[in-house]
Order: sequence, then structure tokens, then C-alpha cells
Amino acid sequence: MSTTGSTPMPATGSLQLVEAVTERFDGAPVGERRRWSDEFKAQAVAAALEPGVNVSALARRLGISAPLLFGWRKAFLKKPNVVTPAGLPAPLVEIVVGEVTIRVGPDLSEATLRRILRAVR
Repeated sequence: MSTTGSTPMPATGSLQLVEAVTERFDGAPVGERRRWSDEFKAQAVAAALEPGVNVSALARRLGISAPLLFGWRKAFLKKPNVVTPAGLPAPLVEIVVGEVTIRVGPDLSEATLRRILRAVR
């Protein structure tokens, strides 16, 4: 019997002994935190960077949380000199100025981007 804050205690004043048994579920991680291999992370990030991929759905399929996969992807994209996995295009940022769409990669310098933006205005 479990007691909650709204359940009155027995009038007899006797106490009940409650025994809690903790067991691990099958497949649960042995340590306090799960550790993912660098290879697994790289494969997950490569799959998350593919065009048109729903990252949350991918995370569910891989058995990890979506925020974890978003974090791995963000960390990957922040690394300087990122080498994009084979077969994947480098991530691009689209900038729309009026009717002009500019697509730039991570290797474009700020000064060059400023010159391009001045030219299309």
C-alpha cells in the first residue's frame, strides 16, 4: 500500500514497512550514463545532415533522444575545418535578398560575404 500526502495515516499509530526492490531493465545501460562511440555519433550526424531528413524521427529510430542528436549535429557543424562525410554536400546557408538567393558554405569569409551582399543590394 502506498501512502500519498492526502491519505490519512491509520488511527492505530502503527507503521508499515515498505520494501523497495530496484532491478535493472533488460538492455538498460550498466553505468550511470550511456556512452556512444564516436563511430555511432558520426554515422548518426551524417544521416541527420542528409537533405530532407526529419532529425527527430531519425533519433527515435536510433533509440536516442532528439535533443541529443541535435546537439551532436550542432557540435559537428561548429567544428573548424569540418570534413563532410563522403557523399554529402557541405552544409550551406541560404540568404534571400529581394529576389536573389545566395547560398554560402562554411568556408566563406565574412569580408567576402559582405562584398557579395553589397553587390546584390
